[in-house]
Amino acid sequence: MFDNKTILITGGTGSFGQCFIRYLLKHYQVKKLIVFSRDELKQFEMQQAFNHPSLRYFIGDVRDKERLITAMQGVDFVVHAAALKQVPAAEYNPMECIKTNILGAQNVVEACIQNKVKRVVALSTDKAANPVNLYGATKLASDKLFVAGNNIAGAEGTRFAVVRYGNVVGSRGSVVPYFRKLLAEGCQALPVTHPDMTRFWLRLEEGVEFVVKNFSRMQGGEIFVPKIPSIRILDLVQAMSGHREYENIGLRPGEKMHEVMVPEEVAHQTLEFDDHYVIAPPIKFFEKDINYQLNKLAEKGRPVADKFEYHSGTNPEFLSLDELINLDKSTL
Repeated sequence: MFDNKTILITGGTGSFGQCFIRYLLKHYQVKKLIVFSRDELKQFEMQQAFNHPSLRYFIGDVRDKERLITAMQGVDFVVHAAALKQVPAAEYNPMECIKTNILGAQNVVEACIQNKVKRVVALSTDKAANPVNLYGATKLASDKLFVAGNNIAGAEGTRFAVVRYGNVVGSRGSVVPYFRKLLAEGCQALPVTHPDMTRFWLRLEEGVEFVVKNFSRMQGGEIFVPKIPSIRILDLVQAMSGHREYENIGLRPGEKMHEVMVPEEVAHQTLEFDDHYVIAPPIKFFEKDINYQLNKLAEKGRPVADKFEYHSGTNPEFLSLDELINLDKSTL
């Protein structure tokens, strides 16, 4: 799909962006890969690690629609990974989060439509389902903008889809590198906001592969949710430190005990496939029905049960302590 094509990724200097670019360079003969981000230092550092003639680096902010329009000229596919993601920071700086995550998403949608980009996948988060914090609320609004973008683009226009997943192991700002840093400094009792906390767990490479595959699957308007395991926070503490000693520091502003990726309220829109779920859009596009039970790869889905919920605390698959311990040592 990506051979001889031009791909742009917003927030491209982040953990996902670098892994995504590495994956494309390994598996495809791309025409051009555009890294769009606002941090010149990170772009400079990335240029030292990625020496490939197809790469282009654009300094710009998703808040700046004109810059996005310029950057997307001739682009075939877009991955929207740029976001303000720190939950406490969003609580204390709400308008900054809104400007990037909501208004920035609108700018991406409009720039893609204006430049006739073929397909767009926007990255979302489990925190967008039944959000209790501002970050989750802004990502829910972003998801809605990308879904509705299909209607704005019209029958022959840009197709938009969303990928929603949980915590990415080892990504910048996640708990694993934070715990690793504390342990290297001699910390004996790792800080835990609540001992009963659970989270969905996904390796960065798995997230990239899921996004890439959904470019082939998508019809437009879907929210794709991978089937992934959960972890218990104290199992992670033991896997990384060798014991279960911890300091209970209490929930942070806007933090949940558990996460939900498919809330019960959208069970009637949800389809189950072999390795993922699809939340079909609540609105019709292009004045015709789309059969979301059969995707572009001819994979067949089926409706989930009434009151179905995909919840990190009730997930049928949890990583065992041994599985956490045996994860790649470069991750833990």
